[in-house]
Amino acid sequence: MNRSWTLLALVLLGLTACRHPAPEAPVLQPPANQVWLSPEQATGLRLSVIRNQDVPDTLRVGGRVTFDDFRISHVFSPVTGRVVKLLAGPGDRLKKGAPLALISSPDVGSAWSDVVKARADLDASQREYQRQRELYEAHAGPLRDQEAAESAYKKAKAEEERAESKARLLRTGNDLGGEDYVLRAPIDGEVVARNFTVGELDQVLVMGDLHEQEMSAVKLGAEVEVRVVSAPEHVFPGKVDWVSPTLDPTTHTAKVRIRVANPDRLLKAEMYATVSIPLVLPPSVALPRSALLHLGEQTIVFVALGESPDRRLRFERRRVQVQEDVSGDLYPVLGGLNAGETVVVDGALLLSGVS
Repeated sequence: MNRSWTLLALVLLGLTACRHPAPEAPVLQPPANQVWLSPEQATGLRLSVIRNQDVPDTLRVGGRVTFDDFRISHVFSPVTGRVVKLLAGPGDRLKKGAPLALISSPDVGSAWSDVVKARADLDASQREYQRQRELYEAHAGPLRDQEAAESAYKKAKAEEERAESKARLLRTGNDLGGEDYVLRAPIDGEVVARNFTVGELDQVLVMGDLHEQEMSAVKLGAEVEVRVVSAPEHVFPGKVDWVSPTLDPTTHTAKVRIRVANPDRLLKAEMYATVSIPLVLPPSVALPRSALLHLGEQTIVFVALGESPDRRLRFERRRVQVQEDVSGDLYPVLGGLNAGETVVVDGALLLSGVS
């Protein structure tokens, strides 16, 4: 009998338990500055461990296209006169010695007249000096006459040499005789200005301005990119070959010179240019640009903290300070993160909307 009552009591207890199940464990709530996600919810996130590394950057400076001084020549006439005929014009390709202009100049005729006169004076003074020397040696003339004749002879010789020197300077251009002078190209190249500037334009210079704090970052030999408004789709490769060691007292900037290949002649003198100079900032903890979120005046990232007690993935909203004035995809971290921490670099925007 007692056994039957015991079985009945157990059955009744079980029925009671079915009608009143044991309470479930409470759902854990994340702290206010954290987001917890199930592994399924975190499928679209991409994480990365941040570390110390070089940070690439690009310095952009304004510049001006100029001629390469070693490949251009400004031609000046050695004589005064009137240009009677132009023999070459802008755009013409010339060889060294090719005619540029025909100049009518009294200087040419005068130079040859001076040579003839100087030679005649030299002959006369030489004969007189020879005569006075013979008289003196024969004791038939005073020493002062010989000395005077010798002085006149030396002066005539110096004048003849001066006249010959001037004539030689004009001889290569005086092919036509008379007072005509042919101005010729001193180098191979292209006529780039009507005042007879001749040069090669397949390489030009770009002169840019560096601020004081930028000078140490720009290295000789750095490969750069040059762009101009007239050819926005074209990138001209160049190389830094000089950085001024001094600052301009007016602008407080230093000049940087870039040599640029110009095979298609697209770059013209006096064009304004933009120069992009690659830099490498000192190593620092760096964040990918995609990891940052701007919420109001704050810049935040989501830092992975591992699993919660209920095995969800924990992410902490972390306010950070970064150097955003760099042009690359990495920002140096100024505060809020340490090397070795793991951050969300893709999908952080979705996390910001999870309560």
